[in-house]
Amino acid sequence: MFKIDTARLVLRRWRDNDLEPLAAINADPDVMRWIGDGSTRDEVQTRAGLEAMERQWEANGFGLFAVEVRSTGELAGFTGLSVPEFLPEVMPAVEVGWRLGRRFWGKGFASEAAAAVVRFGFRDCGLEQIVSVTQVGNGASERIMEKLGMRLVRESVDPSCGRPIRIHATTRAQHAAAEHASGS
Repeated sequence: MFKIDTARLVLRRWRDNDLEPLAAINADPDVMRWIGDGSTRDEVQTRAGLEAMERQWEANGFGLFAVEVRSTGELAGFTGLSVPEFLPEVMPAVEVGWRLGRRFWGKGFASEAAAAVVRFGFRDCGLEQIVSVTQVGNGASERIMEKLGMRLVRESVDPSCGRPIRIHATTRAQHAAAEHASGS
């Protein structure tokens, strides 16, 4: 069972009682604004998404973690690694991504969780490169990518919805050099 502890968060595999809080996050139009075509998701769609996340863990040895706030035990959302099959032009690739409920924004949780996942990807999964994809205009996600040491490598269009996107990336060597420079 994969679990990562950070200063304020627990990144863990999914539990049955995560469905309801994740469905509430997915039902928020502000949260979903920059995901695909911006459509919200109901509980049935969220359950299907959770099942797909678990299949990714089984198939790849990595996946999307539930993000739990250590001090309260609340589900804040998710972060983790996935294969961005929706974007064939970057394949083969592994993407770091995140989605947090609105009330967890602005606290540094997404950056803290994503940084832990990038370390996991390089150190434990042996990845050589990690990408991250965001829609043009999602400045909050681009700032997280910059904090992760990622650089813009290309612009494109999400084939699933036609929205413009930006692809950022970092390599194992770049990440190691950044960690060494920061003393991590």
